[in-house]
Amino acid sequence: MDLTKELEIAKDLAVKAGEAIMEVYADEEKFNVTYKEGHMPLTNADRAANAIIVKGLKENFPDYAILSEEEKDDKVRLSNDYCFVVDPLDGTKEFIKRNGQFTVNIALSYQHKSVMGVIYVPVTEELYFAAKGVGAFYQAKGKEPEKIHVTEETDLTKVRLVMSSSHGAPEMDQLIEKYGFKNFVAMGSSLKGCLVAKGEAEIYYRHNPTMEWDTAAMQCIVEEAGAIFRQMDDTEMLYNREDSLNAKGFYIINDEKCKLSL
Repeated sequence: MDLTKELEIAKDLAVKAGEAIMEVYADEEKFNVTYKEGHMPLTNADRAANAIIVKGLKENFPDYAILSEEEKDDKVRLSNDYCFVVDPLDGTKEFIKRNGQFTVNIALSYQHKSVMGVIYVPVTEELYFAAKGVGAFYQAKGKEPEKIHVTEETDLTKVRLVMSSSHGAPEMDQLIEKYGFKNFVAMGSSLKGCLVAKGEAEIYYRHNPTMEWDTAAMQCIVEEAGAIFRQMDDTEMLYNREDSLNAKGFYIINDEKCKLSL
């Protein structure tokens, strides 16, 4: 499966969406926060990034379906083998906090599996991307892409744990206490998975529910970097589903030896 075109266009759109996000981030007058169903925050940055990405994907891939957090869900997508899964601004809460820990996520699912992922960090202009069978890559601002891979560390007294800064869970506290983890960092958005892929952490457990667009790009990147990504019941995470809620939670580990249990 050659996804060169899909990957290049997704990278380009992610960067352009990131630029639009930063325009809002830097302008107090544009920095307007409203709330949608479920008390989830929505900003002008979410809207601007979504418009850029969806327009670009439709123009270049008119036959592919699109599932985006900020678009009305068209269930026709369920009959399409190809579906882009988009979070125009992952980490809206972090965006509002102005801590820089937010991303643009664009993934492509084929027959319900994530086969391409792009994650862009607007504040630092860092890019993570992967395609099935090609590997995972990290590109720092102004630099050439470099291939990334998980670490081989499996000593639970040495591994680094990454956890959500905005969505804590009692199960996570229990794991930290049970295993006596001392080396952990709290962070927002899909950056947590990127840290494991890049070899800067070994374990990421997420007990709270997420949505397809929160995990699709991250899953392809971490798996191509050699990580294990599964739902909490050890089943495979699939995409372009009827119900977009990832109700079971998930975990990302660099090695089976780092699997945790309560």
